[in-house]
Amino acid sequence: MFSVAFRPCARSQARSLATAASSSTSAAQAEPLTHFRITLRRSAISLPQNIKGTLAALGIHRRLQTVYHRHTPDIAGKILTVKELISVENVPESAVRNKLEQRLERKASRGYVVTGSKLNADP
Repeated sequence: MFSVAFRPCARSQARSLATAASSSTSAAQAEPLTHFRITLRRSAISLPQNIKGTLAALGIHRRLQTVYHRHTPDIAGKILTVKELISVENVPESAVRNKLEQRLERKASRGYVVTGSKLNADP
């Protein structure tokens, strides 16, 4: 026996892609992409000192660490030097997180809520 699979026509796919692209461009126009989000994906073990120095200059010291940098020519050159080891995304300024904010986002909730305390109760 054989089965028949139906595929959507190319015109409807192009239309859906066009509407998705127009909605994403309108969101991008609202806030300009001004920063790089750089995450180290591969380890720099056994790589030359200049590659390790470039990672240190970017502020990356361990795997899966994420740093943010403004769009500048020198940062773009450093990214090109280590492009095989990192992943880079363009993000708006509102998406930039410092080290403390990143840690708080990863932190799990306490799992309980304190409703009252005998320590602060009035006698």
